Amino acid sequence: MEALVVGELAPVSLTVAPGEILCLSGPSGSGKSRLLRAIADLDAHGGEVWLGRQRRSGVKGHCWRGWVMLVPADSQWWGERVGDHLAQELGGQCAALGFEAPVADWQVSRLSSGEKQRLALLRAWSRQPRALLLDEPTANLDPALTERTEAWIRHWARQAGLPVIWISHDPAQIARVADRHYRIRNKLLESADGGD
Repeated sequence: MEALVVGELAPVSLTVAPGEILCLSGPSGSGKSRLLRAIADLDAHGGEVWLGRQRRSGVKGHCWRGWVMLVPADSQWWGERVGDHLAQELGGQCAALGFEAPVADWQVSRLSSGEKQRLALLRAWSRQPRALLLDEPTANLDPALTERTEAWIRHWARQAGLPVIWISHDPAQIARVADRHYRIRNKLLESADGGD
């Protein structure tokens, strides 16, 4: 992204490599989620976002949002069944995230918050995005499922060459998953680990 302007944040210029996980932290209300929404072209912003050589401004919005996919902390569900939200069969991905049975026929209304978080990730996987924006994707999970989900996301990002920006408030999680760590402080995005 080049000189991305959103809300009260100073202009943001940042590159995330294919397969790299960049963790983003900062106080509540500092603009982390809004920054992800701007990158996904869901909120108004200035500047430019690139995916490889493709400029956001050169792509229709719905196409961009299919390529650069945001998985919010609280995902929305519009159909009655989980399968109504999937673009392809999940295969062994369900077991990888701790589901012991096929989930496509499950009623959305019966899902726990932790199930919704993991199923939102599987929904994104089924659509095969080119970049992934994660807003606290394990906030509602117990420690064992958190580490299992982290490993699954890392494997997916490396295998598919996805650039990932991952919001987390958990220093231990950041230490486990991040290739780089940036934080928002005083309306500035700055490296938290000495990198650029």
